[in-house]
Amino acid sequence: MTWSASFAPHVDPGTRLLIVGSLPGRESLARQQYYAHPRNQFWALVGAVIGVELAAMAYPDRLAALARHHIGLWDVVASASRVGSLDSAIRDHQPNDLAALAGSLPALRGVGFNGAAAFKLGAPAVAAAGIAVVALPSSSPAHAAMPLAAKRARWLQLAAWL
Repeated sequence: MTWSASFAPHVDPGTRLLIVGSLPGRESLARQQYYAHPRNQFWALVGAVIGVELAAMAYPDRLAALARHHIGLWDVVASASRVGSLDSAIRDHQPNDLAALAGSLPALRGVGFNGAAAFKLGAPAVAAAGIAVVALPSSSPAHAAMPLAAKRARWLQLAAWL
């Protein structure tokens, strides 16, 4: 088992939409970048929401584009032990305080949970704080059974909060 920790939240006071995953995988941790695995569909999916081709950009430019479109990023799990990158392997997790972060963002309209594990672990606290939430199909390469077009259709609902 390897002990893993989430990254700092990527937000600012203008954040209208917060997208949260479960916990960065091995590739993301190695690169210190959200959604760094080359087969992760996150950048294509969120790019479709804002109409910007994010996948071709350098990482700092991707983050800047998200900020311009009032989108923030974080993870549900602050730290956990895990073998590999699968959410099903997360053990002994410590949660991030999503409700506190959400409460500190005056423009926040909603939180999108990237994958079932993120939704299960984080949605109750955020919803209890009165913030709109939505479960999204995972962008992970491990969730390849759903075609990208079907995922995109579900992710496009996030545009309503921008």
